[in-house]
Amino acid sequence: MNKKLVMAFAAALLVGGLNAQAQAQTTAAPTTTAAGPLKLGYTNIDYILGQTPEAKDIQNQLTIQRTQSENELKRMQKELEDKYGAYEKGAAQMTDVIRKDRETELQTLQSRIQEFGRSAEQSLQTKYGQLVNPVVQKIQKAIDAVAKDNGYTYVFNLDAGANTTPILLVAPEENNITELVLKKLGIDPAKAATPAANANAPKPANAGSGAATPKKN
Repeated sequence: MNKKLVMAFAAALLVGGLNAQAQAQTTAAPTTTAAGPLKLGYTNIDYILGQTPEAKDIQNQLTIQRTQSENELKRMQKELEDKYGAYEKGAAQMTDVIRKDRETELQTLQSRIQEFGRSAEQSLQTKYGQLVNPVVQKIQKAIDAVAKDNGYTYVFNLDAGANTTPILLVAPEENNITELVLKKLGIDPAKAATPAANANAPKPANAGSGAATPKKN
């Protein structure tokens, strides 16, 4: 079990234990901090991001940039394929000097394609950060305000990101502050998509990794 899973498990146990303790109304002293009783909450930042008015525009901008990069990559790959085809057809009749020059040209074009793929991907990641970070900062301010207004000591992010294990595996619904955060942002929770159907949260995407190096038959 890795460190992240251990922390998630411990956090889930802590949330469950505190709620069980409150429900049982035992005579034991409540868990407290220097500021008062410990109160834990959780939300899902990716889900909230997908409900914001900015989400659609962010997704559209990312899609446009990704599509342009993919189209340019396809054009460069087609150029490489055409030049390699011409090289194969005429290689037997070429002098050594011409053959070497054509091979160098193919290698240079291949390198350009690979470099373009890397640059396009990095550019898309940078664009994603530029568009999303201001919205995430706004969401964080709303979370801070909700936590302060409702006396939450800690607020966890339920979703650790794509293809990762959630930070909280089990948590009571009464500790979910997502609706409060949406309201703080001026978003009607009743009109928000369900978490399972929320596929419109802006995500960066791989613009391409370059073409395979052509090989002689």
